[in-house]
Amino acid sequence: MESQEIKNLIKLMAKIPGLGPRSARRSVLNLIKNPEKLMLPLAKSLIEVSENIKMCSICGNIDSDDICGICKDEKRDKSVICVVEDITDLWALERSNTYKGRYHILGGVLSAIDGINAEDLRIQELLNNIKANEVKEVILATSATLAGQTTSFYITDLLENMNVTISRLAQGIPIGGELDYLDDGTIGAALDSRTILNKK
Repeated sequence: MESQEIKNLIKLMAKIPGLGPRSARRSVLNLIKNPEKLMLPLAKSLIEVSENIKMCSICGNIDSDDICGICKDEKRDKSVICVVEDITDLWALERSNTYKGRYHILGGVLSAIDGINAEDLRIQELLNNIKANEVKEVILATSATLAGQTTSFYITDLLENMNVTISRLAQGIPIGGELDYLDDGTIGAALDSRTILNKK
């Protein structure tokens, strides 16, 4: 029978997406068996991340600085912003080594069922970013789910009177697909063949 400390750790690990109770139990057992190689370095790393990682004040990415490395990079194209739902989507696009612009992370999608409305997302920050910088194109890279499409249409309506080209990822993204689960080649093809939603 596990001690209360181990039970608590298993319970916490099981809350991590992708880990159920059984996987959490196996992971905890593996950590306990390897305290010097796994458990202590993991504990140290978790503390360092919790103390040092911040949300980028421009795009919503995470980094150890107030402004992330992508937003600081002068080689990135400031005139193009790719709008994604979450940080994992940004990481997926970066893995493709295709996109050289900047990002904006919404922090989710509109969902009446989950009670998530526009005020709960970083949509106003996106509008402020577009106005403050000379943005010429906004790429909507929300998931091809109903909530992702709804969010995309909502943002398109908001941007309609701004002097920006609005495009959307196209071929390669299956209906119902999420960026984080796609391979790098598919993401690259989708970026290259994005569809213009309005002409400016």
